[in-house]
Amino acid sequence: MRARARDERGLSESTQWAVLFSLLMLLTLGIIQAGIHLHGRNVAQRAATAAVDAARGSFGTVAEAQQVAHGIAQSGGLQGVTIRISRGATTVTADVSGNAPAILDIAGRIHETASAPLERVSQP
Repeated sequence: MRARARDERGLSESTQWAVLFSLLMLLTLGIIQAGIHLHGRNVAQRAATAAVDAARGSFGTVAEAQQVAHGIAQSGGLQGVTIRISRGATTVTADVSGNAPAILDIAGRIHETASAPLERVSQP
């Protein structure tokens, strides 16, 4: 009778470890995915800021700004990158969108925007 009780207790313990291990793995993957998503947001923000910096100068162009932003976004690991830059009379705005690499695709598309005034020559 005593040996049988020990066997059942061991079975219960191994089931607990299986459930606990699964939860720990899910938690670990979630933390890793959150870090990847935050890195993707930082890369998109940096790409948008660099594009605005390239386009806002006196001799800056939209094409050059798109090239800079695309290079930063791809080297940072974003996939499916789309870049929209609008250079108005007084401001430059850059929108960078892309997908970060995903273990579990639950975060969605990343979208970041940067804006700055154009550099203009003015009389003192």
